[in-house]
Amino acid sequence: MSSLVNPTCDVLIAGGGIVGLATAVELALRGAQVTVLERGQCARAASWAAAGMLAPQAEALPSGPLLELALRSLSLYADWTAKLETLTGLNTGYWPCGILVPLLAEHQNQLSCQERPQDWLSADAIHQLQPGLSAQVIGGRWLAQEGQVDNRLLAQVLLAAALQLGVDVREQVELEQFQSDGDQVRQLLTTAGEFRADHYVLATGAWSYELLKLPVTPRKGQMLALQAPEPPFKRVLYGEDIYLVPRQDGRVVVGATNEAVGFTKGNTVAGISALLKGATTLFPALAELTIAELWWGFRPATPDEAPILGPSPWQNLVLATGHYRNGILLAPITAQLIADFLQTEAVDPLLSAFRWDRF
Repeated sequence: MSSLVNPTCDVLIAGGGIVGLATAVELALRGAQVTVLERGQCARAASWAAAGMLAPQAEALPSGPLLELALRSLSLYADWTAKLETLTGLNTGYWPCGILVPLLAEHQNQLSCQERPQDWLSADAIHQLQPGLSAQVIGGRWLAQEGQVDNRLLAQVLLAAALQLGVDVREQVELEQFQSDGDQVRQLLTTAGEFRADHYVLATGAWSYELLKLPVTPRKGQMLALQAPEPPFKRVLYGEDIYLVPRQDGRVVVGATNEAVGFTKGNTVAGISALLKGATTLFPALAELTIAELWWGFRPATPDEAPILGPSPWQNLVLATGHYRNGILLAPITAQLIADFLQTEAVDPLLSAFRWDRF
């Protein structure tokens, strides 16, 4: 650890993923002097490994605060991405393409006729809407208001926006320890010296436990991408154990495993085989495509699979972590709520459901 003391800023954000960068951009747009510290490369880790689905209802989030948070964030997405694209001149890949949730015959007992929602499609209707689905598909839901963003493009746009707005972005900085004095964080010790700020934001995702003993653990997800000359379908297909996300360049992102294996790196035969089987079971023609890429990432999971947001045990440290499967979806609302809290110290009523001490 260096003894270097870096310049003080208004807000220091630990973590340069989607959530950290979105919060940095929001604060910078409001006039704050912001520093972002990232242990590796900004806009990587879970941000890079995601599929970019905007799918609160397709994912069947339970009714309550998490679903409300997700729906609020979804409602921000069109204007938020347009603002970022105008600011940077770059494309975020936002595509409100809709999400189709097919039901295979083997899972039909999970949903009785009485439970079927208003957006339910019959077997005839779903095959007419989306040719090429497996003959095993006996119906499903059509969620026209949901969609996707290209998470890798979005991450790069957020980084470009942050730099354009004067955010001090430091990469390859190992974050070692918050040092506190009473109810205040005094400084953050790192391999690049000591960093001090008026306020701090913890947005280190699956690595949050290393800085603050919060119940955030890594949940590994393996993924792959297939390549076609053009998209074989133009809406997200969200199956029981698989999702297929078409990109406009012909790639199809296939995900994802969900493994409690700590920070174990690498793709496995079992993981990739399960993804390929699920993908071709849902949409058989995918078997003819080439595999373009394999990768993995670590989701920041909490015991109740909801994020940890808002105040912390220290008055000048704010939490924005534990987003699990919904970091991309929840980025704009997280940035807005955290910036509002830092500006006014008023806690949005919705934040109370995601307090750190609920565990």
